[in-house]
Amino acid sequence: MDTLIDKNIIVAVTGGIAAYKSAEIVRQFTRVNAHIRVIMTPGSKEFIRPLTLQALSGNPVYSELLDEEAEMGMSHIELAKWADLILVAPASADFIADFTHGKADNLLGAVLLATSAKVVICPAMNASMWLHHATKANVETLLSRDIKIIGPDIGIQACGDTGPGRMSEPTHIFEQCAQCFNEKIFEGIKIIITAGPTREWLDPIRFISNQSSGKMGYAIAQAAVDAGAEVLLVSGPVDLIPPKKVQFHSAMTAQGMLDLVLEHVANAHIFISTAAVADYAPINIAKNKIKSDTKTISITLNKNKDIVKTVATEYPNVYVVGFAAETNNISDYARSKLVSKKLNAIIVNDVSRSDIGFNSDDNEVTWIDKETELEIPKMSKTQLAHKLIELINQKIKN
Repeated sequence: MDTLIDKNIIVAVTGGIAAYKSAEIVRQFTRVNAHIRVIMTPGSKEFIRPLTLQALSGNPVYSELLDEEAEMGMSHIELAKWADLILVAPASADFIADFTHGKADNLLGAVLLATSAKVVICPAMNASMWLHHATKANVETLLSRDIKIIGPDIGIQACGDTGPGRMSEPTHIFEQCAQCFNEKIFEGIKIIITAGPTREWLDPIRFISNQSSGKMGYAIAQAAVDAGAEVLLVSGPVDLIPPKKVQFHSAMTAQGMLDLVLEHVANAHIFISTAAVADYAPINIAKNKIKSDTKTISITLNKNKDIVKTVATEYPNVYVVGFAAETNNISDYARSKLVSKKLNAIIVNDVSRSDIGFNSDDNEVTWIDKETELEIPKMSKTQLAHKLIELINQKIKN
């Protein structure tokens, strides 16, 4: 299950005899190199020991709402931001009722209120409890909130009754969770993504460039592949391995990147410009190395052609998303670029912040289009990439 590699998954265990199955679920996730954290409610500890799940996950088990070792004592916020997916297995009738009504009097409830991750629940209870009209109403409410529900199965239950209410088997739950990262929303869609910096040469060994690492663009390329898209990645020089299943092209200069984009963009549906392209290039490039004893050097720069503006202007049928790295007046500058470059949307972040700027693993951005301005809080670039792909899909559908 390649889609689960390096995914951050919380397995939450509520009180019920089916809690013994949670150990096998955790084991299956760790087997495919997913990162697992376990949350246990007080009732679940009556059915399975925390030490078992700690050993299988390789991490401490979380159960207290107030954690003195967490930042500001708020482990629920840290866990909520960390997770790509939260799986509640088993999900008791009591938990489902609390979750439906937004109760947050324990760690699990608080995490679920604070997270933007995909939430999956696996009901497990007596058949009569599952068929009760209150449980049915709660489940319908959760489904309307895009909560994924797996099961329950029909069979003999711990109490001796037979009917619906058995928690689904761990292998089925594992496979269904893997599908959460494999929804082919962009199947049949071709996306071109630019990433990384460009270099504008002064002489054979010196160049003008910037600090872009390419991490955001490569993460978006991976998210687009996961969504089923045909992805062409045009990358400047970076120390990253291209995602599998992308068509990869390397570009050094702004002109080289533009040439590659224009070669392929006519057949594309979406163009995402994350590359930090040099705005200017030297008019004259020295054929030989400029000697270090040269006291004064004059360099005349010429404006490079704007790649994202060129695509947006010449290919109006392509949905064009630009990126803007700003240090002040972020929204104002981004909105100005949105209009002047004729973009469908622009994503802007504050690169003056070291925690979300160039080379960082996290990012915090604002999505701006003609109708909306949406602030997306700080999270890993991998998580953000998947959210941006989902957002682009929503915008295209609308």
